[in-house]
Amino acid sequence: MASHSQPLPELLVPIDFNCIKSLTTVESKAVDQLIIDELSSDVILINQMSHYIVGNGGKRLRPMLLLLAAKALGGASDNHLILAAVIEFIHTATLLHDDVVDDSDLRRGKESANAVWGNAASVLVGDYLYSRAFEMMVRTGNMRVMEILSKTTTAIAEGEVLQLLNCNNPETTEEKYLEVIARKTAILFSTAGRLSAIISGASVETEENLARYGQHLGVAFQLIDDALDYKANQEELGKNLGDDLSEGKPTLPLIYAIQNGSNSEAQVIIDAIKNGNRDAFNDVYAIVQRTKAIDYTEQRADEESLKAINSLNVLPPSEYKEALISLAKFSVQRNY
Repeated sequence: MASHSQPLPELLVPIDFNCIKSLTTVESKAVDQLIIDELSSDVILINQMSHYIVGNGGKRLRPMLLLLAAKALGGASDNHLILAAVIEFIHTATLLHDDVVDDSDLRRGKESANAVWGNAASVLVGDYLYSRAFEMMVRTGNMRVMEILSKTTTAIAEGEVLQLLNCNNPETTEEKYLEVIARKTAILFSTAGRLSAIISGASVETEENLARYGQHLGVAFQLIDDALDYKANQEELGKNLGDDLSEGKPTLPLIYAIQNGSNSEAQVIIDAIKNGNRDAFNDVYAIVQRTKAIDYTEQRADEESLKAINSLNVLPPSEYKEALISLAKFSVQRNY
């Protein structure tokens, strides 16, 4: 395993997320309007739930990545806007299904949809959002786009099943954990970058590099997400601290702490993962801190962030390229 090191200075410069967002204000508003229009259904419950979860905050990083990349490549077309909305629909569908699988009652600081309407409705509306996403992507008239998005949703589903297999399994390795987040989380970031390049008519090299950027960004984002479960303020985080532990998820901070703690400390975490024991959170938290598992997780995230930044060398200089670089830095600086 890598030794601990201090974050590189270029990753420590504070990033103003609002400055990044401001570069896609016009396009983001158009995407938001598209989302509202496309959520329209004569089934009232679908309208209520869809608007509740899509309108429930969120950073909209995936659509933002797609739009920034499009502008870095010359401008955002109508098809870019459609695919930004498609990406957000797919992401939202995964959140609905995730909260059911994890039995979560909090999402972005508010009651989760399944806590309000129940599991059955959440699963079905998640399915509706997937279906709407595929209806919309057909409008681009691009078979390659449809092929990529089909493979992406398959990979996400595989990642969900792999995570389910890892739940309550303290023998999960770092490699297996990274495989889950590569499929479950990072793939949609990667797809956002790839689709942006395809619609812009960019070269294969640019397409591959933007896909790589998204993949590394997504991994960094999830690593920090898992670290925040053991260090964040609950109000900032928008979910219950200790959720990962109560769900028996062997995330990287726990995997590292098991491997680097004493036998008795490792056993505390192993038992907590096996039993999904939130009551053990304080003991586990102390062990995670003592073994510097958060430092290690953040270091791995920093490495992924730098790989993402290096993938952007293929882009010409612009404020949008700089914003993509800032987005990679923000992914490892955030506390929510």
